[in-house]
Amino acid sequence: MTIDTETAEQQAHVLSQALPFLRRYAGVTVVVKYGGHAMGDERLAETFGADIALLKQVGVNPVVVHGGGPQINDMLKRLKITSTFVDGLRVTDAAMVEVVEMVLAGTVNKQVAGLINRAGALAVGICGKDGGLIRARKLRRTLRDPGSRIEHVLDLGFVGEPEHVDVRVLHALTGAGLIPVIAPVGVGADGQTYNINADTVAGAVAGALAATRLLMLTDVPGVLDAEGRLIPEMTVADARAAIAAGVITGGMIPKVENCIEALQRGVRGAVILDGRQPHACLLELFIERGLGTLITP
Repeated sequence: MTIDTETAEQQAHVLSQALPFLRRYAGVTVVVKYGGHAMGDERLAETFGADIALLKQVGVNPVVVHGGGPQINDMLKRLKITSTFVDGLRVTDAAMVEVVEMVLAGTVNKQVAGLINRAGALAVGICGKDGGLIRARKLRRTLRDPGSRIEHVLDLGFVGEPEHVDVRVLHALTGAGLIPVIAPVGVGADGQTYNINADTVAGAVAGALAATRLLMLTDVPGVLDAEGRLIPEMTVADARAAIAAGVITGGMIPKVENCIEALQRGVRGAVILDGRQPHACLLELFIERGLGTLITP
């Protein structure tokens, strides 16, 4: 068999360049928030599963938190249930929270775990209700009327936020060589199920685990400056200043705020990057400059 020496040399060069980063991340925990466009693209989904499996095989301890908004929308449409959003959060009544749990903790959770299993690793799908992983409380939002300036509390139904993350079940899984795949559903002290934003869950889990990296896969390259150029790295102070100056706007604000909160809980670095890029996680971790925006304390 003829060996393509040029291709072989390129592969050897890539491996030699990646080796210092493989050593850097050996044995550490990396939390990956998986969602957006990448979940709906079959090719990207298979690549994602293979990349997470590879991370485990080279000594990283990946923990995956996934979303599933489009899949929930599809199921609600089939059931003829109308869905409304406020500030990007789905107003969730009693009927809807059952659908959310069914889709997130059922269909989507097992699909994501299956992607990793087919790639040769062992992934286990769980949700925040399993093993008391995520104790949640009702999320309350205060809105101010722009005309009267009067504040009122907005009731989003069974939308929650993490109150406590018990990492014992995650340590048990990762210690046994398994990859946890978490659906963002939590349970209240009274047993009530809550729908939680996946970015928020990823940040809370990363903080509770004191992860070395939190990777937030999105549908944009990262945080952009006023001219639309990628900001490769920023501190928490930089990020807050960019929000105050109106450089960071819209849906990027809560993503950055989740990253900041995770850093305050002990995460060493949080990255917002484009999940539409094949091998996004590997490129972020194992090349010098990475792909997205790294936010550090």
